[in-house]
Amino acid sequence: MKPPFTLIPGGGSEETTVECLRALLRRAESGEILGLAYCAMLKRRNFTVNAIGEAYRSPTFTRGMVAALDDYLAQMVRTSL
Repeated sequence: MKPPFTLIPGGGSEETTVECLRALLRRAESGEILGLAYCAMLKRRNFTVNAIGEAYRSPTFTRGMVAALDDYLAQMVRTSL
């Protein structure tokens, strides 16, 4: 049986978007990142979403990761009020 997933907090506001993407690229190149589910904010209030690699092949696990992100963002909203 696989262990439950672990949330490893990412950067945050101290990192720029490009710095964060470079860090993710390094981790992917080293084989640490096997898949990615993402949403990206674009200009003019547009966005894009996708899942690639293992995140695409394991949609149930990926939905758990996205739910953890939703919980994280909900906490940010609650603490900023």
